[in-house]
Amino acid sequence: MATTLDPVTFEVLKNAFINTVDQMAEQILRTCYSFVIYSRDFSSALCDTEGNTVMQGTGDIAAHVGTLHYTAKAVIRQFEGDIHPGDVFVINDVYEGGSHFNDTRIIRPIYYDGELLGYAQANGHWADVGGATPGSFNVKALDHMGEGLRIPPTRLWSKDEFLEDVAYLIAKNTRNPRDIIGDMQAQAEATRVAEREIQRLCDKYGVETIKTAMAEVQDYVEDLTRAKIAALPDGVWYTEDYIDQDPARGEGLIPIKTRMTISGDTVHYDLSESHASISSMLNAGFGGSFAGIVAGTKMQFPDIPLNSGFYRVVTADLGPLGSVVNADWPSPCAGFCSGPFEKIMSSVFEIWSDIQPKRAMACTFNLEYLLVGGRDQRGDGNPNFMWYDWMMGGWGARNGADGYNASAAVFGVQYGTQSFEGQERLAPVLTSCHDLVPDSGGPGKFRGGLGAEKGGKLWASDNTVMSYCCDRERSVTWGLWGGLPSIPHGVWLNKGTENERYLGSIFAAEPIKSGDEFTRPSAGGGGLGDPLQRDVDAVLEDVIDGYVTIARAEKDYGVVIKTIDPEIFLYEVDLEATLASREFIRTNRHAWIEREPQEVSEEYRSGLINEMDCVRQFGVILDWGSGEVLENTTAQFRKMLQRRTVVHWTDDPSIDFVPGTLTVSEPATV
Repeated sequence: MATTLDPVTFEVLKNAFINTVDQMAEQILRTCYSFVIYSRDFSSALCDTEGNTVMQGTGDIAAHVGTLHYTAKAVIRQFEGDIHPGDVFVINDVYEGGSHFNDTRIIRPIYYDGELLGYAQANGHWADVGGATPGSFNVKALDHMGEGLRIPPTRLWSKDEFLEDVAYLIAKNTRNPRDIIGDMQAQAEATRVAEREIQRLCDKYGVETIKTAMAEVQDYVEDLTRAKIAALPDGVWYTEDYIDQDPARGEGLIPIKTRMTISGDTVHYDLSESHASISSMLNAGFGGSFAGIVAGTKMQFPDIPLNSGFYRVVTADLGPLGSVVNADWPSPCAGFCSGPFEKIMSSVFEIWSDIQPKRAMACTFNLEYLLVGGRDQRGDGNPNFMWYDWMMGGWGARNGADGYNASAAVFGVQYGTQSFEGQERLAPVLTSCHDLVPDSGGPGKFRGGLGAEKGGKLWASDNTVMSYCCDRERSVTWGLWGGLPSIPHGVWLNKGTENERYLGSIFAAEPIKSGDEFTRPSAGGGGLGDPLQRDVDAVLEDVIDGYVTIARAEKDYGVVIKTIDPEIFLYEVDLEATLASREFIRTNRHAWIEREPQEVSEEYRSGLINEMDCVRQFGVILDWGSGEVLENTTAQFRKMLQRRTVVHWTDDPSIDFVPGTLTVSEPATV
């Protein structure tokens, strides 16, 4: 790339912009009030005078990176001609390019000697923004009014004067006004850090040099990305993934259809054939969907910085307003992260697995949130509390390596496991267990990473309800190139007692009382490659490590393992029995996947088989609480399984998986 800056100055300023955004992150982390934000559910950005992203930080959440420029541009449009030094604005509007209403952005214009240079933006997930349920995740919401407060571009500071009336109008429409005001101040101060740093750079290098650098770092990213894409073959690829259901339409998976075209040095995604918006919060506005495209594509090129130069090369057509990936006002969108966002990311990963097989990865577990809110009897006056929890889970198996166990979701890889001690201090919920889930990694030549199970017990509380935002209870985390799926998501209440209830993967405002216990597993990642080709010693090691049980080693991998001395973890493979077991599976598995679903349901209800058998051997999806067959869902799931898994099975164990099943020769016929 030809620049007007000398190479040294350019490189110094490029990294100075990254460092500026990272300093914003440190400021938020050290001064925020919300435990959710402290657990790193935030992102920052530096934008130019048009709102284009100049630079992201090194630890920003994937779901935010494609949206921050939209909200900056929305503020600029709203206040054009009326933006001054010392002004600060707030916005969380999904329909203006935001992600969901909890993600609230604070935006400050940056001036130097009276000249506007750009904008600093700090985005944090506020744990509650009002609405019908604590945490503002309401699956029953039919429109956004049931989810919480929608904040269009709004002035929060005017020429350095804090507009308390505006701030308290916002804060007092939430369940914890004190934290909201604190987070506003923390995010605003983070933008001030960026302002000071850019002004310092102007003092050192001159304002014209800084303006030039802001433009040229975007050109730099554009040129790098174009060069990477130009080296790849032109073509069209197509795949689809699914949301579990639309409650208003009965059972049946909701398709998100992704077509990607490489032409010369550009990449274009077309999601216009995706399903209409649904009657739950698992819709996405255009910002959330574009973020999924950006994050999924950026992970294919980890060496390229991220700014708006990337968006000049990677473009998208989300189709007309009113779809599940391009929701129109007033469709609810609080669960975009568990709905379209991660389905789009998984689809992008799958497509790129065909193009760059060495980087292939199967499906990763779905992000989930469990929210418990009510009145805390431990404090004076029974204050409101909000227990807001997300889980780690398994990443998909990779080409040549197993998936990562119990890692943060692809939604936000900077997420950490929240401190249980911190949670217990802030809310009357005790953590009762947090363990890896054996067998949850999807079987394959390379195994998916394991999910985790977390349990909690409610105590010392009044007027408490629980809500859950997840998916893949039915569109179970899938395998790739012959690999098998993981396990369904879902919450159990008082499991193993006479009051046991299965609540599923998405519900809102479920009443619970002191003494109730709840547990849920996160899924593992999908497997990659035929499980019958997994090295028997690798299966043995998984059994020794507790990742795979002896029973499922035989069922999923055809590996028969004998117990010698479990106290010292001494096991061995029965090779003769293993050869026979694998041949038996190879001979029968095509018939198993076509077995009558009602027969499978009866065996499940009788306890002869479990969820893993239903999903992996028979491709049957049930209501996991009642055992009822979901006929439409099963038909769709089996079709998906045929394409991603069964077609790659072979009677010849020497034949390895072969990518390339997603290439489209004639786009119009798909």
